[in-house]
Amino acid sequence: MSDARFEAHPVPALVVTGAGPRPQAVELVGPRARVVARLAGRGKTWRATLVLQASRWGGPVLPLPGGEYALHVDGDDVPATSVPVTMLGPLRASLERGIVRIGPPLDPAYESWEGQAALERRYATRPQVRLENAVFFESFYGRNVSDNPLAIDRELVRRAPGVTRYWSVVDLSIPVPEGAIAVVEGSPEWWRARGAARLLVVNDWLRRRFERRPGQRVLQTWHGTPLKRLALHRGFAPRRAVAVVREARRWNVLLAQNPYAAGILRAAYAFLGRPVWVEGYPRNDVLVAGDGGATRRLLGIGAGERVLLYAPTWRDDRDDMVDFLDAPRLAEDTGAVVLVRGHSRTLLPGRDTAGSRVIDVTGFPDTAQLMAAADALVTDYSSVMFDFSVTGRAMFFFAPDVEHYRGRLRDFYFDLQERAPGPLVRTQDELVRAIRDHDPSTWEGRYAQWRAVFNARDDGHAAERVVARILDQGFVSR
Repeated sequence: MSDARFEAHPVPALVVTGAGPRPQAVELVGPRARVVARLAGRGKTWRATLVLQASRWGGPVLPLPGGEYALHVDGDDVPATSVPVTMLGPLRASLERGIVRIGPPLDPAYESWEGQAALERRYATRPQVRLENAVFFESFYGRNVSDNPLAIDRELVRRAPGVTRYWSVVDLSIPVPEGAIAVVEGSPEWWRARGAARLLVVNDWLRRRFERRPGQRVLQTWHGTPLKRLALHRGFAPRRAVAVVREARRWNVLLAQNPYAAGILRAAYAFLGRPVWVEGYPRNDVLVAGDGGATRRLLGIGAGERVLLYAPTWRDDRDDMVDFLDAPRLAEDTGAVVLVRGHSRTLLPGRDTAGSRVIDVTGFPDTAQLMAAADALVTDYSSVMFDFSVTGRAMFFFAPDVEHYRGRLRDFYFDLQERAPGPLVRTQDELVRAIRDHDPSTWEGRYAQWRAVFNARDDGHAAERVVARILDQGFVSR
């Protein structure tokens, strides 16, 4: 290969040229996206243009997700001329030894530790200015736009369309709602928006330094009713305890799905003397009001197909999604389409699962839409169990490592096997039998008890109630 370079016009692209006959295919292959080149040239030389953009799940064409992409020519990895880091508008890219590294469009001056420290100091020492009538949203550390913050965003647009909405994202491959402003984590714009918005709505810890401005509020929605022990309940560790208490002091209001979760979250985070709103989860409104048909069509699933959603939680002792389940074999044995949804913590390090009648939806924007489209859920210890039960559909608990998880990684707040509204199995063969032989009437009593405890406020109107409280208490203005 004789030449490789990045081009910024008309769209961000890597152009590769070579000598000899034109190859059949040139591709960039990454863990969550693939780009096929446009080829030109005849005879002695050829040219491949790899546009560094993609559309996923029927969404807009956006820059590729950050990460490493292998350059393939006719299916083979190839060495390529090195190209230094280049700013291409909505992303940064570099090429070395056949690997294209794509990252967010951060000025190199700000990317270093010293650069970020300077921005942090500017944020912390900024003279007080009047706060904007704005909300700073962040979901799962900016890895996607989803969950309770997204549902609150949608209702806020309906009730108070004049409010400015900033969305924190790790890069510009992540679509934000119409009318919202994407701010890339660590950029000067991100630091400014975080310090200027009257309200921050987040579903996990606030990262980096946080200095509350007078009049600024933080609504912590959290991201699930807990089965696994959290924070101070994970055993005494001085450094963890200090971090937990410091973090909880940043929040003004905590949102809980149900009274059970409210009690645990308040105690686990020492969130004392401040309000906990028990309003159900806004993210679950769609499970009451939606039918999942649009999501099925988007994923190419026929109306008559049976759909299993496999959504395991993450493990403290590994980065990638657990590999206990053979998704293609599950699809073959059950005749269902299997949607594989890895935890948000496995989104960046992992890669898509492939197979016949298997669709990896780890990168799909919103889990609630997937739950609405599924006929049944397969999970282990994920809090998705407390959300999917809103649908009343079958749940199966595939937990081959339950002793290790409960004894070495996390303990539970209650015995799942005693209360689960569906079978808990240890092997894939047992799982297949449980799915084939499932009789809903067997679990009717447990299911009713489960929903009475965990889903009493999941009535399709949680977002309305939460936004009404936000407006009534003056966190932002109409």
